[in-house]
Amino acid sequence: MRVLITGAGGRFAQWMVRELRGRCDLRLFARRPVPADRADLPSVVGDLTSFEDCRRAVKGVDAIMHLGAQPWPTDHPKEIAAMQARGLPVPAFDATIRSNILGTYYLMMAAVEAGVRIVVMAGSNCAFGHGYRISSRPFPFRYLPLDEEHPSDVEDSYSYSKLAGEELLASFSRAYGIRTYVTRPSGICPPERLRRMAETASPVQSWSEWLWGYIASEDLATLQRLILEKAEDLPVHDVFVANAADTTLLEPSLEVIERFRPDLLPLAKGLDGHRAFFSTAKAQAALGWVPARTWREFLER
Repeated sequence: MRVLITGAGGRFAQWMVRELRGRCDLRLFARRPVPADRADLPSVVGDLTSFEDCRRAVKGVDAIMHLGAQPWPTDHPKEIAAMQARGLPVPAFDATIRSNILGTYYLMMAAVEAGVRIVVMAGSNCAFGHGYRISSRPFPFRYLPLDEEHPSDVEDSYSYSKLAGEELLASFSRAYGIRTYVTRPSGICPPERLRRMAETASPVQSWSEWLWGYIASEDLATLQRLILEKAEDLPVHDVFVANAADTTLLEPSLEVIERFRPDLLPLAKGLDGHRAFFSTAKAQAALGWVPARTWREFLER
């Protein structure tokens, strides 16, 4: 299978390339020349927000592993203030929407033209809307752990772009029959980040809107490969939560809810031990995928 990887210069792309090498004929698509560890592969330098670049990239491929995205809301007041405080340049306010929605649209239109059969996109658990809150209104939990059926309540451009991206891909499946799939990963962690998490772990002090989610880079790469390989046995479009089996907390999950959000206790089911606040039961049932890695391996050492 000939597979295009977008966002191929990014950190997670390193693990996706490793996962697919030897299994697929790979082509890379990135805004600038890719790092040395994958420079031996054929690549296209271009931008998702250019339709002509997308057309060049997808020509002749069977499937797309879509990783390219703006990774935070460039119009979010708190994020802008944080960048300014650090003396960093602030991107254009519409960069998130242009890259994540318009760029995905261009890529999908090019995919239709090129006869691409399968698209697997790395989305985000931000599609739930629990993170990057702007208003003072808390996220309206219906139940915990969160799964693919939980209603979304997005407030920011990044979370919206990830939720909209799911529906955009679904519309192409309905219209053109392209098989499209989206994962909802939490913070993606390579081994060195897992090690740092263990080295700096400390008792929790307050509730976090991010719900202490994470996923090892290798586990996410494996999940996305399995989706690609088993696409013909899946619905024509689907979404899968992607998270580690546990949280980043030292404390048990229910203990933290009881301390900081006792109002959520009646909504929490099956959160024994350090069980994650995000359910991966769907991916396990449909794909046989089980997250294998945890930061606690480094904590034990």
